[in-house]
Amino acid sequence: MNWDRIEGNWKEFRGKAKTAWGKLTDDDLDVIEGRRDELEGRLQAQYGFAKDRARTEVDNWLNRL
Repeated sequence: MNWDRIEGNWKEFRGKAKTAWGKLTDDDLDVIEGRRDELEGRLQAQYGFAKDRARTEVDNWLNRL
């Protein structure tokens, strides 16, 4: 999956992100607005992931889409 596609269609993918990471709030998803770096940062904040772990989580999510 190409991140540009996710960024351009964030409204479609935000539900999938919410399913994958239930601790993300609607406010978090609004702030993310399809930006990968923002998603990784929110995962770090909500789940306590290290930067590398957050990046891996997002990569694995992309591969499942």
